Amino acid sequence: MQNNYKNCQSCGMPIKKDEKIVGTEANGTKSNKYCIHCYENGQFTMPNVTVDGMKEIVMDKMIEMKLPRFLAKLFTKNIPKLERWKS
Repeated sequence: MQNNYKNCQSCGMPIKKDEKIVGTEANGTKSNKYCIHCYENGQFTMPNVTVDGMKEIVMDKMIEMKLPRFLAKLFTKNIPKLERWKS
């Protein structure tokens, strides 16, 4: 699988190293931009989520995984710079 991105361009999750978490295009091929949580069958799994909503979802997930809040904040601060949110 050719992967142009190290991280999902919607939520920021690392996708470079684990093919199992890479999203899929409509034709079933692996996405080179998005993780399976954000993108399946060529469509976003949460098409109406805002960038702030995505930051909140990711931060909550990280805190749930016992990451300190300050780290969760640090990891989510670049979400608005990802490709999905640039327009």
